[in-house]
Amino acid sequence: MVIILYTIALLLSFYLLYIFTEFYFIRSLDRLSQRLGMSSDIAGSTLMAAGSSAPELAVMIISVLKTGHHEAIGVGTIVGSALFNLFVITGVVMIVKQKARLSWQPMVRDLLFYALTVVLMIWSFRDGDISAGEAGAFLLLYGWYLLTMLVWKKRFSYLDRETPSGESEDTGPRWVGRLNHYLRRIFPSPNLFLIFFLSIVVITFLAWVLVESAIVISVGLGVPEIFIALVVIAVGTSVPDLVSSVIVARQGRAGMAINNAVGSNIFDILIGLGLPFFLYHFFSAGQISVERTDLGLSFAFLMGSILFLLLFFLLNKWYTKRGAGILLILLYMIYLLLEMTGVIKI
Repeated sequence: MVIILYTIALLLSFYLLYIFTEFYFIRSLDRLSQRLGMSSDIAGSTLMAAGSSAPELAVMIISVLKTGHHEAIGVGTIVGSALFNLFVITGVVMIVKQKARLSWQPMVRDLLFYALTVVLMIWSFRDGDISAGEAGAFLLLYGWYLLTMLVWKKRFSYLDRETPSGESEDTGPRWVGRLNHYLRRIFPSPNLFLIFFLSIVVITFLAWVLVESAIVISVGLGVPEIFIALVVIAVGTSVPDLVSSVIVARQGRAGMAINNAVGSNIFDILIGLGLPFFLYHFFSAGQISVERTDLGLSFAFLMGSILFLLLFFLLNKWYTKRGAGILLILLYMIYLLLEMTGVIKI
């Protein structure tokens, strides 16, 4: 009975994450990025990536700071989310918006920093312990990434060729309109920053409910924590990324969607891992241990995905193709199958 109740909570969290992402987060994000005068690739790599990655960051902080050594849950969530983002989200975007011409300059920038990010993560995990210096290196690399974005467009000039398609906005389910009515009563003149912040808070809370439900279900079914983190929790916390990317892809901004997927991975790993690790060393004298052997397959797929995307875009002159999108999703399914095989052996 308990497992059934938590399963219902799990499914409800998925639905509500979709609603609040599409009808609140993305629309406030679009207006906010336009007001700040941000190009689509920078908005996708920063604001959208950081906002939609808030659930993963929250999960990681809780898992590291919580007593009982549950670091595997947070690390597995970050790594699993990175795999889901690059394989599934990029694949779905290519299917939704095939034959879209992408600007190679921002794509090369993000793939380059993503490769550096994965290398840094593998190097930091090599001895099974994360030091304060290694945690600081994660944060410094993200700072370098932000600084690079400021000068990249000046150094490699390119046009922001992506504009919205002009499609009429869906108002969503009827209850969303009622919720808006009550929100206007509470906030008569809602500020964009307030809406953006409230959206992130709600998304983070719903992701927490989803994570708690998934953990209880895993305990009840006897499934290892690392498997649940890599698959169930990672997928659940990546729902905002998937929804937001599909929305902007349908609007004719496939490049922004893919930049969001790669940028989310950079944020997930460098901030999602680096910040909690750094806080742990700052407030505690203990050591952080990670099981690298459980993540060997995931690391291999992470590096392989970068090489695949880079070679694909170079060979296809930076155009998206439906066949490549389908292949990416199939590769992710193969990864899940291999992970499940490992669980069965356990």
